[in-house]
Amino acid sequence: MTTPTESHDMPGAVDADAATAIAETRAWVERVVIGLNLCPFAKAPQVKGQVRYVASRAVDAAELLTDLVAELHRLAEAPAELIETTLLVHPHALNDFDDYNDFLDVADAALAELELEGVLQVASFHPEYRFADSEPDDLANATNRSPYPTLHLLREDSIDRAVAAFPEAEAIFEANIETMEELGAEGLARLQQQCRDDAASGKGG
Repeated sequence: MTTPTESHDMPGAVDADAATAIAETRAWVERVVIGLNLCPFAKAPQVKGQVRYVASRAVDAAELLTDLVAELHRLAEAPAELIETTLLVHPHALNDFDDYNDFLDVADAALAELELEGVLQVASFHPEYRFADSEPDDLANATNRSPYPTLHLLREDSIDRAVAAFPEAEAIFEANIETMEELGAEGLARLQQQCRDDAASGKGG
């Protein structure tokens, strides 16, 4: 029997695909997000097993929206000590970043429709992530580049606590850019390969 914080796939998903997507995403969180300290607040819920990793079988925006709504309900109804945050990985849908970026408006509309604005928030990660006005090969984009397209569901209360603990959020962003520039394209490629290796060996699952 699974628990809400265990890796699992949506009903009907291909087990091997789901397992790989979740394992690589977990390895990315460990090695990149936490390992490079891109988010000072990520380690605690990861260590406590409060991060829910979900692989969606969706192949288009409509199917992904159905899964997103289900996960928003689940996070809103679960106690924070059980599920602090959710990573909804969707390896077969919205692989084009422009399509993914457009879907974020749909995600925000779903939050409003569910009356969860101010309660939950959806953040974005994608293998081709680009900040506005940035070049595709700009290393700053790597701070938000996950192995697979991913929707990050967060609690607003958690964000508020994080901001109170570290009010200069801009300093985190600037530090992350410096980290990526010091790492360089080759160093980043090595880290990404290590994440794939972890997933293949079972360390990321």
